[in-house]
Amino acid sequence: MPKYLLGTDNGCTVAKAALFTLDGKEIAVASQKIDALTPHQGWSEMDMTASWAATADSIREVLQKARIDPKDIACIASAGHGNGLYLVDKQGNPVRNAISSTDARARAYSDKWIADGVDQIIRPKTMQSVWAAQPNALLAWLRDNEPEIMKKAGWVLMCKDYIRFRLTGQIAAELTDMSGTSLMNVGTADYDQDVLDAFGIGEMRDLLPPLVRSAEICGQVTDGAASETGLAAGTPVAGGMFDIDACALSSAITDESQLCMVAGTWGNNQYISRTPIVDDAVFMTTRFAMDDYYLMLEGSATSASNLEWLVTEFFQAEREAAAASGTSVYELCNELVGSTKPGDCGLIFLPFLYGANVHPDAKACFIGLDAWQKRAHVVRAVYEGVIFSHRWHVEKLLKYRKMPECIRLTGGAARSTEWVQMFADIFQVPVEIPDGTELGALGAAICAAVAAGCYDSFPAAMAAMVRFSRRQEPNKALAEVYQAKRTRYNQILQALDPVWADLAWKAT
Repeated sequence: MPKYLLGTDNGCTVAKAALFTLDGKEIAVASQKIDALTPHQGWSEMDMTASWAATADSIREVLQKARIDPKDIACIASAGHGNGLYLVDKQGNPVRNAISSTDARARAYSDKWIADGVDQIIRPKTMQSVWAAQPNALLAWLRDNEPEIMKKAGWVLMCKDYIRFRLTGQIAAELTDMSGTSLMNVGTADYDQDVLDAFGIGEMRDLLPPLVRSAEICGQVTDGAASETGLAAGTPVAGGMFDIDACALSSAITDESQLCMVAGTWGNNQYISRTPIVDDAVFMTTRFAMDDYYLMLEGSATSASNLEWLVTEFFQAEREAAAASGTSVYELCNELVGSTKPGDCGLIFLPFLYGANVHPDAKACFIGLDAWQKRAHVVRAVYEGVIFSHRWHVEKLLKYRKMPECIRLTGGAARSTEWVQMFADIFQVPVEIPDGTELGALGAAICAAVAAGCYDSFPAAMAAMVRFSRRQEPNKALAEVYQAKRTRYNQILQALDPVWADLAWKAT
């Protein structure tokens, strides 16, 4: 009888794999870095073959660590970052590098659609904002700038769809992922020629693969994939899902009352409902892995990766010293934050190093620096600024729902007790942290469990497989000081709004 489930999770820079028991216990995890390629300013790409190799190596490492018989794996599923573009020919061979979800080359196309009102016209069907790294904009850009590539193109895939293809040899596009691309009618859960025509890419309909569901068996591990990964040939492979769905599943989001956050490269704030939001005030509504539910998301690339930048650029010696002593430089960051108090100074950080949620030209900055302030105050400002950005997004969602009784948090920030406490204090609600280290892979494994028939529904699988490692309560005494800081943050956003476009640096 099968005993295990395997989940993979591919972001823009790391491929991960994790093995779980049928009740969700994490047995072994592994990850491989994927090199980000930046051939031009504003471009963000990755080698698709290298991405698959990193995934295959991670799977093989997990199996070696776990020392199990691969035949005991009941099912495999993959999660991955949404949007960007993985373009292959009819045989599934890459026709160029993948384009990631942080790419900006096609901004002129999304800007024009917004200026011309196309986004408003088509929004009742797509239910989401248009932006530069969606495949609609990227396909238009490639048609106009790389026509020789488009002549070779056979299929449009998302990240995890390509990984599933490499496992099974079967081309398909999974619904949760494709529903976030502005290539389909989210309400009907199908492609829509009117949507494609509105974006001027109607002739590309034949590039869109057949749609499958998250918990649908979409093939089996091929002999070739078995050789590369160490998996058993014939192992069932499920459709998988958009990584935002995977994080919701690993947070046991089962109904409208709950809200989960992902604090990683993107700061995602999301909940599910049977009633979709179709409003340009909300960033994205997509189909959820659970039939009849939609996922409402407010998010931007304004979260924990800002701290990664700070550490990389200004704490390199400390990083090396920490590694040599067997600790982490992020423990030092937590200690620095812990040495300060929220009321010590009014320093504000705008976390717009990799994107912005207030203006397309907004950039990161510190406001209120004084010579007496120490780097501890700077690190605290980064922690706080990231949370204020999350709160900015949640305020939009609160037009349609109440503040949740608790927030379930995943992503890099969830590893820091100090940062999680700050989330609780700024939102003034408890924060729960799901147990485990690879929660995107756990969400994929939950999907695999349903696809394999281990559980008869997603809620049943979540009830059996999700646990919470800790719950941190808000400090009511800090509500007023954080409210004052958040007000200052919002005032700064309003004051800078007229000048962002004039300050934007353009390459010459």
